[in-house]
Amino acid sequence: MKMRHWFFRLFRQTVCSVCLIYCLSGIGMPGSGEARAAEVVDRIVAIVNDDIIRLSDLNRHFRPIEQQIRGRGLPFTQEAEALYDARRELIHDLIDEKLADQEIREAGIRAGQGEIDAAIERIKASNRLTEEDLRRALQARGMTIEDYREDIRQQILRNKLIDRKIKSRIVITEDDIREHYESNPEKYGLTGKYRLKNIFMPYGGDETETLRKMEAALDELKAGASFSETAQAYSMGPNASDGGRLGTFAFEDLSDHLRPVLPGLEPGDFTDIIETQLGYQIFYLADVEEPEEREVEEAMREIEQQLYERKVEEKFDEWLESLRESAHIRVKL
Repeated sequence: MKMRHWFFRLFRQTVCSVCLIYCLSGIGMPGSGEARAAEVVDRIVAIVNDDIIRLSDLNRHFRPIEQQIRGRGLPFTQEAEALYDARRELIHDLIDEKLADQEIREAGIRAGQGEIDAAIERIKASNRLTEEDLRRALQARGMTIEDYREDIRQQILRNKLIDRKIKSRIVITEDDIREHYESNPEKYGLTGKYRLKNIFMPYGGDETETLRKMEAALDELKAGASFSETAQAYSMGPNASDGGRLGTFAFEDLSDHLRPVLPGLEPGDFTDIIETQLGYQIFYLADVEEPEEREVEEAMREIEQQLYERKVEEKFDEWLESLRESAHIRVKL
């Protein structure tokens, strides 16, 4: 959903095209010279009421994902189609962001430096990143810490807008929670905890080489290599020296990338390469604590949060669609 694009565009951004990018954006094919690039770098690609989106803004957002898509080794036609579709999706996302930013200005919403500092610290803590790790990840994407702080500021402002326009109007009742619990007995009847390790490589730089290294690590694991030793040899995460040890997590605390794959693993199994928010990862299931049955009262908070987030996304999309319908929008590819 559109709202998620805003929150997940911290390190990666949806992007755009190989050959077709050049055709649509007016960028010359490689080798066409700097003069040609200079002519089009700041031309307008979209008008949203009284605001504009420039080609340079579009290019800045799509570069990291262009690298990632190029690194997949797709046939030329599939690669061009994937990049073309992603580019058009990005343009629509940027238009939605402009509409939201206009609402932010009208509402007088602000974000202080302390809020930005706290948000960055939370991101570092939840991903076990040091300040140096963060700066390296940003540098690999051609971003400065100032660029990143501005992105975080925008995220905070938009979250506040969603709080004001949507979240405050949503109510989840106890009846809603009980109905959801009874409709999903296989999901809420049992719960366990997973002890995990990982091998991590961030996006950025030579995407093809990064993926090649991850595939080499996966091949060694399939050949019977120790996960801890492989993590020490390949992983670029801060926990590499500890054999990739992450810790123990309840199922509801797992990311969306892991929830679908972990229930099918046995202790000692590992996943394939997974594309996550921050980079490529391979996860290893070291152990599973015995599950315990949960009554509805124990799962109530988890269910309430899930229903709440689902309702927020639905209402957000409805609200955003109403903004689009009343706005003057012109795309100039």
